Amino acid sequence: MKELLSIFGIFFRMGAFTFGGGYAMLPIIQEEIVNKRNWARDDEIIDYYAIGQCTPGIIAVNTATFIGYKKKGIVGAIAATLGLVSPSLIIISIIAKFFKEFQDYQMVKYAFNGIQIVVVALITVAVINMFKQSVVDNYGKILFLIAFIVIGFLKLSPIIIVVLSAAAGILKFRNIEIKE
Repeated sequence: MKELLSIFGIFFRMGAFTFGGGYAMLPIIQEEIVNKRNWARDDEIIDYYAIGQCTPGIIAVNTATFIGYKKKGIVGAIAATLGLVSPSLIIISIIAKFFKEFQDYQMVKYAFNGIQIVVVALITVAVINMFKQSVVDNYGKILFLIAFIVIGFLKLSPIIIVVLSAAAGILKFRNIEIKE
């Protein structure tokens, strides 16, 4: 029970102090889960993010669920998920009650502008970290560049790119195994 409360508490803190969505949370998850607690390795977190992105739902919630499951099974998954979403539910409920009264205050607008800037920085750090850990050879660089161009400029569905990239990864590594 103590370990479940610990899982809940850790994800509650992450949920309470991370703004900007799942990608902004990646540096915090890496620090808390990988560096401080050794509950997962960097490559596992990247895998959880990749799976979380490809499955229905919110990427941060999916990732928390995977980590909780790894640590303590289904009850760990539930503890991590509830821990992560509880602060948002509380904060959103409070904001919804008072937002209409305060939304036009200049100080509130300034605060949101500041938060947006930090969120962009957090997401940028997450992208750089994911790039360093995932794009490790020329094949990966070429695949990254093609995916970036196709998603960013040709506006092709990310789902199609994910499926095609998975197929490209399977073909590459399958060919390596056959040659060995």
